[in-house]
Amino acid sequence: MSPTGAQLSRSYFEDVVRPVVEGRLPGLAYAAARLGSGSDVLGLDDAMSRDHDWGLRLNLLVPPDLVGDVDDLLAQHLPDSFAGHPVRFATTWDPTRRHRVQVQTTRDLGVSRLGLDPRTDLSVPDWLSLTGQAVLEVTAGEVFVDGTGELAGIRHRLEWYPDDLWRHVVATDWARLAQELPFVGRAGERGDDLGSRVVAARLAGVAMHLGHHLERRWPPYAKWLGTSLARLPRAGAVTAPLQQALAAGDWREREQALVDALRRLNHLQSEVGLPTVDDPVEPFWDRPYRGVRAGVVDVLAESICDPEVRALPRGVGSAEQWSDNVDVLVRPALRRLSPGSNGR
Repeated sequence: MSPTGAQLSRSYFEDVVRPVVEGRLPGLAYAAARLGSGSDVLGLDDAMSRDHDWGLRLNLLVPPDLVGDVDDLLAQHLPDSFAGHPVRFATTWDPTRRHRVQVQTTRDLGVSRLGLDPRTDLSVPDWLSLTGQAVLEVTAGEVFVDGTGELAGIRHRLEWYPDDLWRHVVATDWARLAQELPFVGRAGERGDDLGSRVVAARLAGVAMHLGHHLERRWPPYAKWLGTSLARLPRAGAVTAPLQQALAAGDWREREQALVDALRRLNHLQSEVGLPTVDDPVEPFWDRPYRGVRAGVVDVLAESICDPEVRALPRGVGSAEQWSDNVDVLVRPALRRLSPGSNGR
């Protein structure tokens, strides 16, 4: 079995990069890790992951006054390849053939991925501007050396939302589910099976997001969301009913599978210590469809103590809850215009 990207990065660091850095800059306090984008950072890479923009990568976090010197040092002394894999290569966003050890400060790493300095306490708008994928690009990859402890500090700070914000984003996912669950039946009953399927698929995505939230796990971007959900120890149980919902040929089966998934998530919500109701689903008025009980959102909102979080608009939540536009989600400056953060 060929080594994973993380294993290759570790070997590359230990056998090549570390001797260069420590041999010429003895005593340097720095961190080395494989962070940023890439399936290997999430531990989900395979052979196909290497068909473009691929080669040996590392992140070196050094003091501000040494960024240029360390980058130049590596440019001079790194080989062209290691273990049969390229060290110097071009990418689709940078045609220059060069080494891909990203040398920067811890602050600049955070700003580039998160749009904020994670070394300090985050405000409510800061937290709401984050996406799960952005946080994972800082916290999910392997760390090989952390000479200052600064990287460990920001990874610990980003471990999960503060408790009241956790309740707020969980309530937001339930509010999103409430907005459209009856449409699965309404569209199907009117003969619009395609419309019913589209709504069901969107709700399945929200349910997957909710499952991650209840497990206190940052959700990755869409490509790996299902893989990540299936690996969650408890929320992974909703994978089967969500698959049934998307495969169902009849709107009634589709709706029932979604209801089964939501009831399982509601049970998990109680298990993790968040307030909820006995049954999150109820009839939608006198129509033959189901809706989400308003009380699921209400009990969560009422349990929030922080007045700033209590004042946030219901049903808006974090950046990835109010937009699925990829250009917005990958650009921190746009995410920070979130209506949930009051434009701050």
